[in-house]
Amino acid sequence: MISLGGAIGTGLFVSTGYLINQAGPGGVILSYLSGGLLMYLVMLCLAELAVIMPVTGSFQVYATKFIGPATGFTIGWLYWINWIVAVASEWVGAGMLMNRWFPDVPAWAWIALIIAFMFLLNAISASLFAESEFWFSSIKVITITLFVLLGIAAIMGIIPFEGLSSAPIRSGFTHDGGLFPHGFVPVFMTMVAVNFSYQGTELIGIAAGESENPEKEIPKATRNTIWRILFLFVASIFILSSLIPWNEAGLTDSPFVLVFDKMGIPFAADIMNFVILTALLSASNSGLYASSRMLWSLSKSNMASPYLSKLTSNGVPFRALIVSAIVASVALISSIVAPDTVFLWLSGISGFAGILVWMGVALSQYLFRRRYMAEGNRLDDLKYKVKLFPLVPILAIILCLVALVGLAFDKEQKIALYYGIPFTIVCYGVYHLFYRSKHEQTVGHSEQL
Repeated sequence: MISLGGAIGTGLFVSTGYLINQAGPGGVILSYLSGGLLMYLVMLCLAELAVIMPVTGSFQVYATKFIGPATGFTIGWLYWINWIVAVASEWVGAGMLMNRWFPDVPAWAWIALIIAFMFLLNAISASLFAESEFWFSSIKVITITLFVLLGIAAIMGIIPFEGLSSAPIRSGFTHDGGLFPHGFVPVFMTMVAVNFSYQGTELIGIAAGESENPEKEIPKATRNTIWRILFLFVASIFILSSLIPWNEAGLTDSPFVLVFDKMGIPFAADIMNFVILTALLSASNSGLYASSRMLWSLSKSNMASPYLSKLTSNGVPFRALIVSAIVASVALISSIVAPDTVFLWLSGISGFAGILVWMGVALSQYLFRRRYMAEGNRLDDLKYKVKLFPLVPILAIILCLVALVGLAFDKEQKIALYYGIPFTIVCYGVYHLFYRSKHEQTVGHSEQL
């Protein structure tokens, strides 16, 4: 449920209308299927690594061990910034949503209250965070499930739908240009945004170090997450594309609200406002968890201040949590006072980071398996293993590269390359200048022990 909560957010509830408008009904479904394939491949790679090495801050640890410490350092800090920016954006969005119901209360008051609430959920214990995230995620999953069921009923004519013709599926998929009204180029463009929608599923790896029985729980959670997310995402897109003409889908804040309105469901806008608010709270909750664990992992690897490695009696990296919350709050302020400078820079790095982290997971698994077999180990001894090796990690890496190339052709997203690539180079430089000797001393000491 943590992984589902990380993936199902405003990207699905809000951005899908724009994507349908750009790529057409057939194009957006194709984009979500291809993005789902990449997600599936990366999750398989992550599951193999997480079962044999269930550690907190998994991506950074795996990249450090199997690719190189400089890459581990870079991936760790990229992933941390990725979630810091996401958390800041979600806090701002949540404050704006609350203003729809309480216009006389300033947004900053709601944001301050939300920050305090999210911080407490993470600070008390990991179990409280997990319990809260379970319920946040449940609301989103239940809403999407009901949406799919009601959508199928509308398509079949069981319930009325405003403006729907006698051939409902055809009215959506053959309307004014059909499946691909703009051709196939926009399909390639929207694949980048779709890949971002699936990001968050990798939280299974972050949580692996705090699960009670990772050998049993991680494979089960991986399977459940992959198929549930694929179903929820693709089924929702199919319903939206069936019921809303593609040239109307991009003209609304949320296509889900439009569909509920045309079904005659009362208070549709308020219902979706609540669901989207829940999605934002869920994502910020997961973001604080992920960023604090990654910062703690970097500290334990001597790639950040040792001050941040302190744990509470409940096993919470409290100092790393405080730093993550403070920096997210600074990013939040920058999104308001410096949206075209500081926050634009942070957002660019964040957009680049997600793809690079996924690529790092796939490459880590590929190098791990090669080393594992070269050392004379038996494949059957792995509790969980990727079956189609090396096809799975290689294909995942290729698809990640395609997504990175796609950034260059999307005028809205290519800013990620402008800021992400220089930041990555700086990270490698910082590691070699300031952290290499410290990390090597830590590794040498561990080997002696």
